[in-house]
Order: sequence, then structure tokens, then C-alpha cells
Amino acid sequence: MDILKLLSDTFLDWKAIGAVLPKMFAVGLPNTLVLAVSSGVIGTVLGMLLALMGISRNAGARWVARIYTDVLRGLPPILTILVIGLGFGPIVRQWTGSTSPYPMAIAALSLMSAAYIGEIFRSGIQSVDKGQLEATRALGFGYGPAMRLVVVPQGVRRVLPALVNQFIALIKESSLVFMLGLLASEREIFQIGKDAASTSGNLSPYVAAAVFYLALTVPLTHFVNWIDRRLRTGRPEKKEPDEAAAVVGKGAQA
Repeated sequence: MDILKLLSDTFLDWKAIGAVLPKMFAVGLPNTLVLAVSSGVIGTVLGMLLALMGISRNAGARWVARIYTDVLRGLPPILTILVIGLGFGPIVRQWTGSTSPYPMAIAALSLMSAAYIGEIFRSGIQSVDKGQLEATRALGFGYGPAMRLVVVPQGVRRVLPALVNQFIALIKESSLVFMLGLLASEREIFQIGKDAASTSGNLSPYVAAAVFYLALTVPLTHFVNWIDRRLRTGRPEKKEPDEAAAVVGKGAQA
């Protein structure tokens, strides 16, 4: 019983959780979503560019894409965030006059996600049968329009589950930007939980932060599974009215 009480006091201090919830809702949750969505959109655009460079006929473009992807995927996320946020931050502040590290946090997450999304797109595009491209070229389309209108859309459709998984990873990786020292109004879920835990000396705010992350990631995980099933099995065929009536009639006779 003493152990249970100790665990309860350490992780389930409802007073500490109640004190941190308003700030997590009002500040942490919006900032986490802004970080994840902004970097996801920018990373998707850059990732598609990297994918097209990676399958380009130009050897220089392929090398640039390969080096970028290998470096950004090979570094730990926290190291990339620190190098970009703290290394290039002063230069950006000198140009813009802004003291906020928030844009650098988005930039770091975007550049990291672009490396992974680029590989996702590249694998999806290269999985499309070459006959699709050849058939489109036979109809009179140039290489560019054939890729843009036929091959790329099919490749993107095949990797939708992997793209959503990458967005889930971005939500979790957004917790690492606390290392950049965000302003009070810019702090995400983890930073708010960390501040509250440091102030109260209790780990319950971390539990509250974990619940927020689970509320975001678990539904997306099930959404990924649903997309994957739909892509593998397709939509269920609708029975024609006469056929459906016949099935119902057979059931009634039985």
C-alpha cells in the first residue's frame, strides 16, 4: 500500500495535473499543432522536391538529394535542432531583428522531416510500374507531364500511410524544441509539463503531457491503419438493388 501511495503521489497528483491543464490547452496544444503542421507542410514540399531530384536524370541533382537525405537521416533529431536553431539562429535574428527561436524550431523540424518524406515519396514513385510511364509517353505526353499527371499521383497514393506516420513522428519530435529556449507564449506541451514538474517537484505534469500526446497520436495511428486497409482491400462493392433483394429473400426463406 505504501508503494501504491508513493506511485500515486508521484504520478497522479490531481492538484498538480489540474493546475497545469489550462496552460496545456491554451498554450501547449496550439503550439504543438503549429509546429507539427507547419513543419509537415514545408517538409512535404521539400520532400517532394528531394524525391524528384533523387529520380532525376541529372546526376548532380541525384547526388545532392542523396547527400542531404543521408546526412539529415543520419543525425539524431536533437542534434539537428540544436545545430540549426542555435547555429543559424543568430544569423536569422540579425537579418530579421526577431528574438524568437520559434521560426528556427519550425525550420529544423521541416528540414528533418523533408529527408524522411523525400525517401517516402521516392519509394512510392519508383514502385509505380514503368509501363505506366511508357503508356503515357506513347499517348504523346512529355516526360514532365507524364510524371506529374500519372506516375507521381499513383506513387503518393501508395505511401499515404507512411506520410501520416511521419506526421505522428513530427508531433512527438516537436517536444525536442524546448532545447532552443522558447518564449513563455511559444512553449509546447512537453515544455509546459517540464516547467510545472520542475516547479512542483512532482512528475504528474509529465503524465498530463503524455495524455495530450496520446490523444493526438493514437487516433492518427488508427487512421493510418484504416488507410492501409482501404488501400489494400479497396472499397467494399455495393450490391445492386435486385441482387440485394434476392439475398434478403433467401435469408427469409431459410
